[in-house]
Amino acid sequence: MTRKTLPVALLQETDRGSRDANLDAIEAGLREAAAGGAELVLLQELHNGAYFCQHESVKVFDQAESIPGPGTDRIGSLAAELKLVVVASLFERRAAGLYHNTAVVFDRSAAIAGIYRKMHIPDDPGFYEKFYFTPGDLGFEPVDTSVGRLGVLVCWDQWYPEAARLMALGGAELLLYPTAIGWDPHDDQAEQDRQRDAWITVQRGHAVANGLPVMVCNRVGFEADPARVTAGVQFWGSSFATGPQGEFLAHAGTEKRELLLAEIDLARSEQVRRIWPFLRDRRIDAYGDLLRRFRD
Repeated sequence: MTRKTLPVALLQETDRGSRDANLDAIEAGLREAAAGGAELVLLQELHNGAYFCQHESVKVFDQAESIPGPGTDRIGSLAAELKLVVVASLFERRAAGLYHNTAVVFDRSAAIAGIYRKMHIPDDPGFYEKFYFTPGDLGFEPVDTSVGRLGVLVCWDQWYPEAARLMALGGAELLLYPTAIGWDPHDDQAEQDRQRDAWITVQRGHAVANGLPVMVCNRVGFEADPARVTAGVQFWGSSFATGPQGEFLAHAGTEKRELLLAEIDLARSEQVRRIWPFLRDRRIDAYGDLLRRFRD
């Protein structure tokens, strides 16, 4: 990559109550990002609607869409009009009974530059994703774009150093995480603080361990549980971008919609990796047990 800096944006949004309203908000955000000089924009996980995985319902599968389809058509047309690289996140209907949580990359064009299907699928109270999503089968392959090779991962993937490392080994120049994570309102403040701090720390760690910039875009706002079994989720926002040593370049708050703008110095990864040559010093001859579930 010959360019030195990349202007980026992260669109931290709330659910607006309908697919059309959410897409209208995304369009406004993309236009605002383009006006602010951004060339790469990251959207949050499953941005077309509410975070539906708080409960299990077969009716929800009706919300899934083909890729390409109406959702990609609208975002792709905006990427082409505004000359933006956009990383979107959709509920993909691949075939009858086969659905994925899928990130879609547009490269200043309505055409799809690449997709990534979420590999790690959680199943926890309020996050019943295994009911809806088949684990990804495309591996950890970066997507080549006009602004660089993007290592796109999705939410729960962010806790796994293996995923970030494999993207780095594939030549990714940035790591990007569309995300939907928040608090159980019943947790006390200390527990909420620990969870959010852990989430930020682990992703800053991926930046440090791989010598790469990281972009993380989370949703924000309270979303009730449609089944009324749990207290709902208070999505904590806190979207951020870091440089290759985990240094913050931009950081959003926890309570409202925000458009973050940042400048990423792409040349710094090379410089940081020269003084912290973690890839050089990996003991690839000694890591075979990483392919085991546990060493009993």
